Amino acid sequence: MQRRHQAITLHQAAQESPTFSLLMGRVRESTDRLQAIRSLLPAPLRGSVQAGPIEDDAWCLLVSSNAVAAKLRQLLPALQAHLNSRGLGVASIRIKVQNR
Repeated sequence: MQRRHQAITLHQAAQESPTFSLLMGRVRESTDRLQAIRSLLPAPLRGSVQAGPIEDDAWCLLVSSNAVAAKLRQLLPALQAHLNSRGLGVASIRIKVQNR
């Protein structure tokens, strides 16, 4: 990595670092998946679901409460089928309730 004597943006720094570049790619993939399924989520739940990490072939959805997690678990087969039909498939979708 080259030393600079001028400020660069965070985006530029992340692109130049292999580790950060990989991380940015995973964040982008996770966000793309969430956007792909957003229309399948009931309107009241949309604000309670966030894209989480992708680890191997498993994608994690972060939710705000146990009630949201329970409803989302009922939708998992449809969400996974929709992702597969769009070429964004994952082997499994995990749901994690965020602590406040």
